[in-house]
Amino acid sequence: MHLSRSGILILHGFASIIKNVRDHVASTRADKRAVGEILQDIAGVSKEQIEQAVQVAKKSGLRTLEVLEANKAITEEEKQKTLARKWGMDYCDLGSMKIPDEVFDLVPEWLMKEHKVIPIELTAGVLTVGLTDPLNVRATDEIAAATGYEVRAVLVQESQMMRILQQRLGAGAKIDAKVVEGVVGQLESSVSVHVGAEKGAGDEDQSIELQLMDEAPIVRLVNAILIKGIGEGASDIHVQPESDGILVRYRVDGVLHDSTRVPKTLSAPVVARLKVMAGLDISEKRRPQDGRIDLALDNKHYELRVSVLPAVEGEKVMMRVHEQESAMVGLAKLGFSEAMLKQVEEAIVRPYGMILVVGPTGSGKSTTLYSILDRVNVPEKNIITVENPVEKDMDGLTQVDISHDRSPLTFASALRSILRQDPNIVMIGEIRDHETALIAAEASLTGHLVLSTLHTNDAPGTITRLIDMEVEPFLISSSLILIIAQRLVRKLCEGCRQPYEVDSETLSKLGFMAPVDIKEKIRVFKSKPGGCSLCLGRGYKGRTGVFEVLQVSDRIRMMTLKRASSMEIRAAAREEGMVPMLQDALSKILQGVTSIEESLRVVDIQTG
Repeated sequence: MHLSRSGILILHGFASIIKNVRDHVASTRADKRAVGEILQDIAGVSKEQIEQAVQVAKKSGLRTLEVLEANKAITEEEKQKTLARKWGMDYCDLGSMKIPDEVFDLVPEWLMKEHKVIPIELTAGVLTVGLTDPLNVRATDEIAAATGYEVRAVLVQESQMMRILQQRLGAGAKIDAKVVEGVVGQLESSVSVHVGAEKGAGDEDQSIELQLMDEAPIVRLVNAILIKGIGEGASDIHVQPESDGILVRYRVDGVLHDSTRVPKTLSAPVVARLKVMAGLDISEKRRPQDGRIDLALDNKHYELRVSVLPAVEGEKVMMRVHEQESAMVGLAKLGFSEAMLKQVEEAIVRPYGMILVVGPTGSGKSTTLYSILDRVNVPEKNIITVENPVEKDMDGLTQVDISHDRSPLTFASALRSILRQDPNIVMIGEIRDHETALIAAEASLTGHLVLSTLHTNDAPGTITRLIDMEVEPFLISSSLILIIAQRLVRKLCEGCRQPYEVDSETLSKLGFMAPVDIKEKIRVFKSKPGGCSLCLGRGYKGRTGVFEVLQVSDRIRMMTLKRASSMEIRAAAREEGMVPMLQDALSKILQGVTSIEESLRVVDIQTG
């Protein structure tokens, strides 16, 4: 019978006696030499490699062995063998080892997860457990107290141990198959989608194939959650913990919808399975984790960026869906009016200057940038991007990814290096700080076309935001040539949208400037309550952009030098012909593309 955490503490004194005996035996076998000397025996590492690793370790805060392993100077096995010899312990290779159930079940699950330990064998009253850290004495003490056995610790490779723990404690958990079938049935009944991807000849990718046949129950359940989300066109899939289980939610066309509830008994296995798929640590439940899942479904490939966040009721998993082979959206299909499209196309063919796409998270800025890159991507141009992370692989570009945990690059440091690569066009995923903004502005003045994004509410506010980031006004006025502010609005479903009439006075009260020549009622459309089968009952299907495009004229440059307010810049831009975002939304309302309610939900009247 397993003891609770409090019971283990009561028996801690007994475990201390065992610890003292074990420590004495280990101390007589420990290798007193320096780690570097032991490494030379085991891995043949040179003194120069060790000295370099020591210097890196001092600067990075890592251990010398970790640095050598990261640089592939030694393997994980060689690292663990070195530690084992240093501390007088045995090393155990878990590669092909089969641990009997009766041994594995001796140690409480929470102990294995918390301390990253694994029981290996029980012989003559001595329980052998695998550790990755030779100094983790507390783990063996608590296992001894929990099991009543004398504990012998050996060192193992973390990768081998975690694979076994994930198999035994993750998808291998005991699950009520009938409950799983019920939840899977709910998911399948609400979406029609082909399942079971088949790889083409010669396809060697490592994507996980999503299918609902011949799979373990919990695997089938998780696959059903992902298949439904992808089938409905979700941009985000949320697995949200609640007191009675987990709630699955999908963000479709920018709006979050509740979908299916998963019982409490399945909560932990579902989260564990998702963490296994994302390559995350299933034993770590107190810290946020980020990972990635590569999926194959119906001969299409998807990348899910996974974020796990500890919460009061459990771990919340959020997955952002990216279709890797999705067709590039052309500039003409983004939703620009003819006049706006002409302004954008004139700006992107200029040899130098800075173009910024602005808006909140999820407003389609990256899609606009990639569409611009697709338009200017010709053999005569050297185009380099720096992104966190790279959202779409594009042929003909050099793309730098700075999202990796151990990458020493930042936007600013990568940008400095990029400018030494003779680029014609540079795309920066996002301007986040003064240093990046300054380098981007200076680069645009030295013969480069610079494209980037910024988090501001509207186009005129971008200039004051750059000044707030301590970029000198003369640099902004000299470098900035175009600002595109945007939002995404849902498109009315053409299969069930409903017409109705509204007068221009009502539009004016809502913040729109109705055409002055319209005196009678105006015909517009709204979504049908309950929708139809085409839009899955939502009344909307797909999204389009609403924009305001600010060309930086000589007048705007002079106002920038004088540090004019965003309101003053907005007034001047409108006098020069800039169409406010809310007015661009009105044009799409009058065309029947979207509704008044949807436009007001997305566009702020104060800035639009």
